[in-house]
Amino acid sequence: MLKIAFHPIYKYELPEGHRFPMVKYELLPEQLLYEGTVTDANFFQPKALEEEVILLTHEADYWDRLKRQALSPKEIRAIGFPMTERLVERGRHIANGTVQCALLAREFGVALNIAGGTHHSFSFKGEGFCVLNDIAIASNYLLQQGHAQKILVVDLDVHQGNGTAQIFQEEDRVFTFSMHGAKNYPTRKERSDLDIGLPDGLTDEPYLRILRNTLPALIDTVQPDLVFYLSGVDVLASDKLGRLSMSMEGCKERDRIVLEICHRNKIPVAVSMGGGYSEKIATIVEAHANTFRLAGEMYF
Repeated sequence: MLKIAFHPIYKYELPEGHRFPMVKYELLPEQLLYEGTVTDANFFQPKALEEEVILLTHEADYWDRLKRQALSPKEIRAIGFPMTERLVERGRHIANGTVQCALLAREFGVALNIAGGTHHSFSFKGEGFCVLNDIAIASNYLLQQGHAQKILVVDLDVHQGNGTAQIFQEEDRVFTFSMHGAKNYPTRKERSDLDIGLPDGLTDEPYLRILRNTLPALIDTVQPDLVFYLSGVDVLASDKLGRLSMSMEGCKERDRIVLEICHRNKIPVAVSMGGGYSEKIATIVEAHANTFRLAGEMYF
């Protein structure tokens, strides 16, 4: 059965002017249920992640200041959301959603988190709408528990996974691959194990060719026993923050390539949604829904 992490706190309502990025977390599950792609039985509600698991990845001082709502105004501006206790609590549920998806993927082949992909969160700070780094937290937990020996992070969000790169810069058991807009946020990039910077305006055919030429060889070289896939849909031409020019079908084919390679090689894959900022919320929801549709068709 397709397993999907979703908790009502994902739908956390920000103050006026900040709500738009959050709307998809409410609409995406509704769309998947409405069209019959999933039923209520496919969803599970992750609990808030235990503090000791968070501290496998994030520095104690940063976590303490998050809990106490003691970040500086500059740090809050870098995150981009008004800080509240509930926002931090939301991050704990999302991070545990990705942890549980990784464990479920080992059983079912694939599992997906309705949220997650918070790859701009460093070990010691947050940035770009990211407070806790869910994929990094899940990776460190799996390594600590002996559930994985080698992990591959496939980050295809349009923005570089700078926080994930920083967290794993000295960790050979996690290979970080980020394929992103070269001139897009963040201005100052970190060094992933493999970075592919893409030019503005790149369309489907060259994007997909690069991915097809890169990922199979990477799987052969890294030999991961688990993949984390960050499937941001901000690669779309319609995205307000993206700067690439991919179509809806191209974005879907990108997901198909990643999932097919993992499926063919019998490598469990845990999927986090990442970014999406198209003008029409329906476009964002449709692009994300394609990821779930493909996973359901391919694995079940």
